[in-house]
Amino acid sequence: MTRPIPARAVAFHANGADRFGVLTEAGIVDLTPEYGARFTGLKEVIEAGALAEVIAAAEGRAATFAEDEVRFLIPVANPEKLICIGVNFPDRNAEYKDGQEAPGKPSMFIRFPRSFAGHGENLVRPPESPQLDYEGEVTIVIGKGGRRISREDAYDHIAAITLCNEGTIRDWVRHAKFNVTQGKNWDKSGSIGPWLVPFTSADQLDDIKLETRVNGEVRQQDRTGRMMYDFRYIVNYISTFTTLVPGDVIVCGTPTGAGARFDPPIWLKPGDVIEVEAEGIGILRNGVEDEQC
Repeated sequence: MTRPIPARAVAFHANGADRFGVLTEAGIVDLTPEYGARFTGLKEVIEAGALAEVIAAAEGRAATFAEDEVRFLIPVANPEKLICIGVNFPDRNAEYKDGQEAPGKPSMFIRFPRSFAGHGENLVRPPESPQLDYEGEVTIVIGKGGRRISREDAYDHIAAITLCNEGTIRDWVRHAKFNVTQGKNWDKSGSIGPWLVPFTSADQLDDIKLETRVNGEVRQQDRTGRMMYDFRYIVNYISTFTTLVPGDVIVCGTPTGAGARFDPPIWLKPGDVIEVEAEGIGILRNGVEDEQC
């Protein structure tokens, strides 16, 4: 059964300025005129604990913009931390064919906000490599900061959920022995969005379907209930070694089926359309273009 999409907070660019508001069935209600003096963007809304207030302010109001009149931005433009979890589904671990059992602790790496595009924008394939790949993932945004957050309390610290196509330049992740930073941070090689769905109950995360399609073909499909490191554990583990703060973004892992795992590999190319969809969140959609040097 398809879950209904609840109210959605959006960051977007229109009429020459970056804005934020709420997406309704009629379109986007721009709340920048009303709230712009208090908040510069959705990160500041989250820091103030005002996400529910902002969404409620759009109820019953006429849309300011149609979706096709704006350019979507990544929902949280300037997080203090943007952390990604690697190898978080059982079949994903098996893809490596290295004979090793799943590790007892999660793999992690950092990405920069500049490495992501918004919903509807093209991912950018650089001239240095044709190996642009996709990874569909559920993403959480921290609403209440903390250190050494317990598993039991972890969900109290999540403000919202969204989606990520954690795009990767595959050959560049192998440039060094112990890190993948180089292959994970090319400008606009991935995407986050399309919006923020306020997080209010465990069933929004605990066992939802996650699917990635390329040109309509299903490439990745799994359920978050099969994740090796669940969302509660991820918040608990990360907050053990660093203080989480409101607006921090955590990308929580991709299922099997990325392009690198085909024989031969299937890399993204200009003209492709990638869709990442999760129950109760929506669809993150992006095309692909070559970088204009």
